Amino acid sequence: QLQLVESGGGLVQPGGSLRLSCAASGFTLDYYTIGWFRQAPGKEREGVSCISSSGGNSAYADSVKGRFTISRDNAKNTVYLQMNSLKPEDTAVYYCAATILPYYSGSYYYPDEYEYWGQGTQVTVSS
Repeated sequence: QLQLVESGGGLVQPGGSLRLSCAASGFTLDYYTIGWFRQAPGKEREGVSCISSSGGNSAYADSVKGRFTISRDNAKNTVYLQMNSLKPEDTAVYYCAATILPYYSGSYYYPDEYEYWGQGTQVTVSS
């Protein structure tokens, strides 16, 4: 069974940090572009970041650029999202997703291009 599982979410104060993980089972992530998306209550799903299969290329939404870093360890079949300087507006359920399509920098704008999705992990930024 092909599966993505996110972890690492939680409650953090403004200015704090969290690292989300996205682990794959049932398939290898080596050949997949990976994206991180988020959805806040009452809002549409928003693309946050994406990374190429090799990890050599990545892109970020303007709202998180300079604060979030996406990375991957293909040996561990895991992708990460390091989130620093968190703001209350970062509060959302965060999802990772995988697509076999080649990486391009605007990939995270098109969630429908992603075939596999995790169940999501809640991130709450509040004092």
